[in-house]
Amino acid sequence: MVGASLAGLSAARSLRKQGYDGRLVVIGGELHRPYDRPPLSKEFLAGTIGEADLALESEGEDLGAEWLLGTRATGLDRMDRAVRLADGREVRADGIVIATGAAARTLPGSEGLAGVHLLRTLDDARALRDELARGGRLVVIGGGFVGAEVASTAYALGLDVTVIEAAPTPLAGPLGETMGGVVSALHADHGVRLLCGVGVKGLSGERQVNAVLLEDGRTVPADTVVVGVGARPCVEWLEGSGVALENGVKCGVDGRTSLAGVVAVGDCANWYDPRAATHRRVEHWTGARERPDAAVATLLSGGAAEPGVPRPPYFWSDQYGVKIQFVGHAAGADSLTIEEGTPDDRNVLAVYRRAGHPVAVLGMNQPRLFTRWRKQLALVTS
Repeated sequence: MVGASLAGLSAARSLRKQGYDGRLVVIGGELHRPYDRPPLSKEFLAGTIGEADLALESEGEDLGAEWLLGTRATGLDRMDRAVRLADGREVRADGIVIATGAAARTLPGSEGLAGVHLLRTLDDARALRDELARGGRLVVIGGGFVGAEVASTAYALGLDVTVIEAAPTPLAGPLGETMGGVVSALHADHGVRLLCGVGVKGLSGERQVNAVLLEDGRTVPADTVVVGVGARPCVEWLEGSGVALENGVKCGVDGRTSLAGVVAVGDCANWYDPRAATHRRVEHWTGARERPDAAVATLLSGGAAEPGVPRPPYFWSDQYGVKIQFVGHAAGADSLTIEEGTPDDRNVLAVYRRAGHPVAVLGMNQPRLFTRWRKQLALVTS
């Protein structure tokens, strides 16, 4: 098991649940045991929960695994079926689950400048939480979900917050232009500045950041900067291994890779989606939790297991007291209808359709109705 976060832990649990009782080794680049990432930009950052609350393992849970933590995988030898580690060790295996996740993209030129943060790991969240406790002016570069959640949390902590987004409409990729605009309007509702359609030229400051420089010539003062410009799959260690790479690890509908006995799950896995007849890399909690079951079945059966159709991807976000839920794919929808509520009230359920058939659903503070639509969408697309 190469990767010790949610996807890796879920695969380890599934192996035991599906009857595997042999040696199980879990390799993790961080020193921490598996922990939950979604609260890092919300409750943990706000200080309302502690590190113990992030633990993914149940009290007393024992998978009978060997945990090799604090060491990265640096290569995969397909001839010996061995994973090479940064500390010089080598782990041979009959089956390999790739679950190395993704890493936050950095802003060129920001290296070594104090006050500039990424938010992907527990250590990232610790450092940012300490910084936000000092107050001041926060600039978030990137108006995606993580950036928006950080902005919402910082606003609640009393900071002066500005969000900068290069695209004309934040969240237009996952939600479409119309609903991306509705959701991102939550910033303005709460007095958080949102600057759209402008790129970042660079940062100002000698040792400590003091401003963000925009490509249109404007300068935005900053005491703290959070860079939230997406993530890249952590697959460089697989180059030359024979594992096909394409926006991550290229997989079949059941997680199988181009090498027998090797499957991939989680944020690094680019699974085939039979509904859209294309590959999709899904960076959502539910995918990391649910898809390992299918990948493990494939691994244990030697590829003989009948692949099912993965459930439509689902994710949620909490911003400014509003619960946002989304399921499916907005891309390719040719219509959008409001089924309940009104966008202006930020209390709405919207359905995306293609040729009259629902392909995605967005809910804002509509958990019950959203749940019903989510179940219906799963039936329609199965």
